[in-house]
Amino acid sequence: MLEVAEIFRRHGAAYRAQYQLLPSQERAMRDIEACRTAYFGGHLKQCDHCDGQVYAYHSCRNRHCPKCHGDQTERWLAKQQAGLLSCPYFLVTFTLPAELRPLAFANQKKVYGLMMRCAGAALQKLALDPQYLGGRLGALAVLHTWTRAMRAGSPRGQPAWGAYTTRTFIYW
Repeated sequence: MLEVAEIFRRHGAAYRAQYQLLPSQERAMRDIEACRTAYFGGHLKQCDHCDGQVYAYHSCRNRHCPKCHGDQTERWLAKQQAGLLSCPYFLVTFTLPAELRPLAFANQKKVYGLMMRCAGAALQKLALDPQYLGGRLGALAVLHTWTRAMRAGSPRGQPAWGAYTTRTFIYW
């Protein structure tokens, strides 16, 4: 099975040369490329029964690495699914206009934070209106900075694997 690390090793350098990445994105890519290789060192494991030895490389421990945090992600998802209420859910999508994407890419924390707050306020305003719901919402909002075509919402349209951010906010 082809892994993300192998894709990054094969194509990461060319990708970084072609597209502008944030320092955090470059670090994540480089860590994933080097995960469980000689770059991070390793240790020797010895069997207590047969004196067999195996060298094990250390992991990168980057929170974006699927090798390092795949199990943790699965546990988190199972915990979230166990807590879901048995009621209808609705998906609402807010899209940042293409003209604002360069501004958002350059000022991610401010622009995306403002977008999430405005989206939450708009939904709460509609929900409070007796014509629609007449009450407050409980909502989980997730920000994805790539498009449905898996192109990043950045000025140059990088693919999602090189440029993504996910933030979660809860509104009550």
